[in-house]
Amino acid sequence: MPALSTAGAIPSPAPIASTNDAEQFVIHLMEVMDGLLAVLEEETKLVRGGRLAQAARLEQPKADLTRLYVADIARLKNNQKYLSQVMPHTIDALHQRHEMFRALLQINLTVLATAHAVSEGIIRGVSGELARKAAPQTYGANGVQSAPPRHAAQPLALSRML
Repeated sequence: MPALSTAGAIPSPAPIASTNDAEQFVIHLMEVMDGLLAVLEEETKLVRGGRLAQAARLEQPKADLTRLYVADIARLKNNQKYLSQVMPHTIDALHQRHEMFRALLQINLTVLATAHAVSEGIIRGVSGELARKAAPQTYGANGVQSAPPRHAAQPLALSRML
């Protein structure tokens, strides 16, 4: 039977073995959460203000911090029993902080979804207007103007360089 390859596998998070390791881990997790919260708040502010190009520049720092956050949360879950014994009050504080983080993340996701829906509506409206103008203006048997046929719609090209 062939041996299973572990190349490319995600390594399991390192166990926390001492109080010092636990303190360093919690400090790191708090720093990552603070950084991610700052990026999310900035992104939310920029998107609300319609400055999408500036918001897009936050993509890489947001992705990097998200990877660190996910790794830290996996490590927290794997070491939850030990951390609860060594630092019970800190774990409670982390739970509260995580709830605040989730609330801010929900606001950010709502703003992004709204911006997406608005931009999609604008693109669909422009596309429909172009198709309407490109189609011949005809009237049906009942005297009402006919809708443009589907084949009258032209592809729409956008330039992202403004």
